[in-house]
Amino acid sequence: MNTFSFDGAAVPFAPGQTVGAALWAQGVRSWRRTRVAGRPRGLFCGIGVCFDCLVEVDGRPDERACVVPAEPGLVVRTQEGTGRADQSV
Repeated sequence: MNTFSFDGAAVPFAPGQTVGAALWAQGVRSWRRTRVAGRPRGLFCGIGVCFDCLVEVDGRPDERACVVPAEPGLVVRTQEGTGRADQSV
């Protein structure tokens, strides 16, 4: 089975799954924290309309997990706040 990395752990996925769907299938419900209050966020709309499911993918912040296709070897990380070193943005 194919896997990608999420915060250092291997996450298996089926062909055609998104990063968000694969994380959800593994029981991961939150992979972002809001920048002001640090509240957990994960899938909300599931179709790319909102921005609750943001993750860092291969070093790029602000990727919507619900629409990013899962691919072997992706490095996905929890996004803290804006996902940038300068959290004031």
